[in-house]
Amino acid sequence: MIILKAEGWKDYELIDCGRFEKLERFGKYFLIRPEPQAIWNKRLPDEDWLNLANARYVREKQKKAYRFADEENGGWTFFKKMPESWVISYGLGDVILNFKLNLTTFGHIGVFPEQAENWKYIFENVQKSGVGCKVLNLFAYTGGASLAAKAAGADVTHVDAVKNVITWARENMELSNLKDIRWLVEDALKFVRREVTRGKKYQGIILDPPAYGRGPAGEKWVLEENFNELMSLCAQLLDGAGSFLVLNLYSLGFSSLIGNNVAESYLSASEKEYGEFYLLSQTGIQLPLGTFLRSKL
Repeated sequence: MIILKAEGWKDYELIDCGRFEKLERFGKYFLIRPEPQAIWNKRLPDEDWLNLANARYVREKQKKAYRFADEENGGWTFFKKMPESWVISYGLGDVILNFKLNLTTFGHIGVFPEQAENWKYIFENVQKSGVGCKVLNLFAYTGGASLAAKAAGADVTHVDAVKNVITWARENMELSNLKDIRWLVEDALKFVRREVTRGKKYQGIILDPPAYGRGPAGEKWVLEENFNELMSLCAQLLDGAGSFLVLNLYSLGFSSLIGNNVAESYLSASEKEYGEFYLLSQTGIQLPLGTFLRSKL
């Protein structure tokens, strides 16, 4: 098991974290957002955080979702002027990936910076597989992994259950001067069941399953109940020697060992690594941010 530090960003920094929050820089804007794993104390005083921050998100204390609100009701509170959307970039060698960021009602902004380590892995493995290799990205969100695969020459199928997120990912593709990603608003589990029946094969599969979720027709996803079947199906879709699988798990109850044990039930890997990602703050704190498994047949 290994621990990987996400590196290579110019447009992102983790400044400090603690007391269930993190202070981050995205481009030229500073945001304070919730971080449930940051149970320790901040290393910078509160006034330094507030002096830097353009906006702060506090989770809702009521069931109603607030777009902009005060700290008691939840939502975004603004301290300095900033746009509702802006663009940041990440470089993969000579390739530049561009991401549109938005201040959403649920506190996410459209990118998970620690995933840059997986983007590098995907980019390099697609290059080894060759132009036109087929890559499937499930629970694909705003498309960072899809962009990395497409930029390296892959034929990419991007699957997510939320139409608005697919639209967002398409914007990122266009901002990155890429084209021809296949977009599907689909329930991931139903889709891979059909792909197995069709006899389809992929040289790369990327999985980022949530703990809970709903498909576009209300299909229920529960990680503990559905993960084993999903991995079984994905193993059947992988196209033999040289193909790769990338798995991310953000559920706090799932260690990297769980992901590895399930994968070992179905995959005979020639190369494999698993563990957790972390971001290093400017104040020297290692913030853990999900577990991963990367397996190559």
